[in-house]
Amino acid sequence: MRDTLARIHARDAGILFMLASALLSAVNGATAKMLGEEMSALEIVFWRNLAGMAMILVALRHTPATLPGGRPALLILRGLLGFSAMILFFYTITTIPLGEAITLNKTSPLFVTMLAWLLLGEGISLWGLLALALGFLGVVFVTQPWGLSVSPAYALGLLGGFLAACAYATIKRLRHLYDARMIVLSFTATGTLVPLLLFGIASHIQPPSSLDFLFPLFVWPQRVESWGLLLFLAMTATLSQWLLTRAYTQGRAGIVGVVSYANIPFAVGFGVALGDPLPDFWVWSGIALIVGAGVLLKKV
Repeated sequence: MRDTLARIHARDAGILFMLASALLSAVNGATAKMLGEEMSALEIVFWRNLAGMAMILVALRHTPATLPGGRPALLILRGLLGFSAMILFFYTITTIPLGEAITLNKTSPLFVTMLAWLLLGEGISLWGLLALALGFLGVVFVTQPWGLSVSPAYALGLLGGFLAACAYATIKRLRHLYDARMIVLSFTATGTLVPLLLFGIASHIQPPSSLDFLFPLFVWPQRVESWGLLLFLAMTATLSQWLLTRAYTQGRAGIVGVVSYANIPFAVGFGVALGDPLPDFWVWSGIALIVGAGVLLKKV
């Protein structure tokens, strides 16, 4: 009886941790959207990762990593994929409604399943195929390519979800070789150094208009409020990740993974409060299909 109560308590704690993580994830997106009114997505990524890198380095100095390593190329690839996914995510946050940007980012489980099936030879059931079909139908409803074209911002948001899935796939190969902090460090260090390189060459090239967001001129934040928002962005992102980790260690992965989709309605609410239009019928339908597909994948 005591063991049963303990399991129930752990499950409930996992759900609460994930709800808190989902709320902070939406808050983080709303903060990025506010910052996007005065600085580029690349600057937001730079400051976000600079703060994260500093925190990881402090943690590693206090408690050094012990795992053997040995795959630096794969570690660098994980950093590049993670940075690419993040810059596309923050770009879509600053250009399309917040709820829709986060929904497109939530397609990553669909791409993880598809990559595992097509490239890694992992089996997939009929329910898994149904989930993929529903999820990508949801993408069609969110992006609404009725004129047989998709807005570049939506296409880049979907690409961000795909690259996030690729980054997750590399973690599966790295987790037994590198301390989790080293894997995160590869991401934050890349997300700090690559923006510095792009800032450095921005004034010397003329990129296509569709890639302007990758080559902005660096501008120091001018307002105290902006520095406060950047600090808040780093704190909420770090706390959200910590709560997410606690959720998966406390509760069942399938249950807390489903609860993670709560960040979509949270994001829609924050987005509307910041001036986004209310989603129309097609967008709501697309969100429902993508969430449903994600839930179904947790069950197969």
